[in-house]
Amino acid sequence: MAGLQQTNSEMILLSWVRQLTRNYPQVNVTNFTTSWSDGLAFNALLHSHRPDLFDWNAVAAQQSPVQRLDHAFNIARQHLGIEKLLDPEDVATACPDKKSILMYVTSLFQVLPQQVTTEAIREVEMLPRHSRVTREEHIEVHEQHFSQEVSFTFLLSSCCSKVVSLPT
Repeated sequence: MAGLQQTNSEMILLSWVRQLTRNYPQVNVTNFTTSWSDGLAFNALLHSHRPDLFDWNAVAAQQSPVQRLDHAFNIARQHLGIEKLLDPEDVATACPDKKSILMYVTSLFQVLPQQVTTEAIREVEMLPRHSRVTREEHIEVHEQHFSQEVSFTFLLSSCCSKVVSLPT
């Protein structure tokens, strides 16, 4: 039951985020990991609520992911009272920690308008399952890829050493 409640909470939170960021074409939040690593989603959430705080186009076009994340976290701290709970370098990765992202987005949810439409919830329900990859699945894929690289490297070095040791 707790897992079902968590899933429903995540679905509502994801629906809320998608609803608020809908007018930002560079932002397409489909999960609580990879969708956040470039910093655009955090900034779009803030800008959708308080467009007077910063120039969206300047942030979206001219900054690196770490700079955009730092910008969003500083704006949230200065203007919304949300502590900087995440380090930009920890989020600007191939697969940020889902629980950390959820915690921070929940903090935003608590201070920003919370109206979620049923259409937004239905939209999230229709998202392809593969776009909602868990951190564990992401790690497993990377481990398999690393294992294949190590095997290939070992095979290559083994072949090369045999070729080098052949008599001339």
